[in-house]
Amino acid sequence: QVQLVESGGGLVQAGGSLRLSCAASGSIFSINAMGWYRQAPGKQRELVAGIISGGSTNYADSVKGRFTISRDNAKNTVYLQMNSLKPEDTAVYYCNARLSSYYYTQMRDYWGQGTQVTVSS
Repeated sequence: QVQLVESGGGLVQAGGSLRLSCAASGSIFSINAMGWYRQAPGKQRELVAGIISGGSTNYADSVKGRFTISRDNAKNTVYLQMNSLKPEDTAVYYCNARLSSYYYTQMRDYWGQGTQVTVSS
């Protein structure tokens, strides 16, 4: 009953920019936090950036100063602005939301389907 739909991935040259979007929809009651994770081939999924309902953010050290996470609470949407992209940023990026729904009132994690970001050198 809850869906996370991502958009904005693609192919970009090193030094370029991309903006990812993730919209949560369905029978949402309350969203506690939203964030972006990524998984490169042969590596574990890692947190890229997160934002809680109050607006506090946190970032992986590898993206600090280059990526910015923001959130539109009215639209249940989270964004990831990625600047100065590097080849090592290449990965599948997944949206995550910790929320409660009208059908499942406890907070739990939901995931998007993933969007590919490829940075060429």
